[in-house]
Amino acid sequence: MTAMVKAEGVHKSFGAAHILKGIDLEVAPREVFCLVGPSGSGKSTFLRCINHLEQINSGRLSVDGKLVGYRQKGDKLYELKDSEVAAQRRDIGMVFQRFNLFPHMTALANVMEAPMQVKGESKAVARAKAERLLDRVGLSDKAKNYPSQLSGGQQQRVAIARALAMEPKLMLFDEPTSALDPELVGDVLDVMRGLAEDGMTMIVVTHEMGFAREVGDALVFMDDGVVVESGHPRDVLTNPQHDRTKSFLSKVL
Repeated sequence: MTAMVKAEGVHKSFGAAHILKGIDLEVAPREVFCLVGPSGSGKSTFLRCINHLEQINSGRLSVDGKLVGYRQKGDKLYELKDSEVAAQRRDIGMVFQRFNLFPHMTALANVMEAPMQVKGESKAVARAKAERLLDRVGLSDKAKNYPSQLSGGQQQRVAIARALAMEPKLMLFDEPTSALDPELVGDVLDVMRGLAEDGMTMIVVTHEMGFAREVGDALVFMDDGVVVESGHPRDVLTNPQHDRTKSFLSKVL
């Protein structure tokens, strides 16, 4: 079976700062893959490399068997054109910490926009899909509301619906609950739980250890740009092998 995501020796630097120091990991189709670790460990940067929002400096990164952002000719890699990268990104949904909704558009219009603009879907088709997705994230009654009229948790659920509207094969979540008030976190995690049950492949950067334990199929603990420990979430969280993992978990669990 082809891995949905495969990273081989991935390095990324910003100037003199070496952020990713040779990441090797694989995410299987339909897997919920959780990335945990302290701030600054490279988790979000790695996520952004998966859809080529950041270029890697060396190594290889592929999604569903295809190199991300590059094509190989002989033993050399050549960067793809912007239009080719954009086409790859259509298959990868991303949900950020901040919701990044269009403030001048209703919830419904936010979800309709990309399928119409990028995929050329008709307004009627895009609207029907957007209504279905808003219902799925529990917000059918907020379709006509603007982002400023929604709570943070509601905005994040609209952002998830918007990403799903492109019918991605892979969803990336970058700490989707970290900007939310604690009582709003559960609604967003419930939506993500539902996606997992439907078989969506997900990579989730999270501080929600309960979610990782309950919903995750695999968990990686990153620190200082390297994978320190990986395994089944329950194993890593209840019986960590590395001192660095133990120290981190003692502070968050």
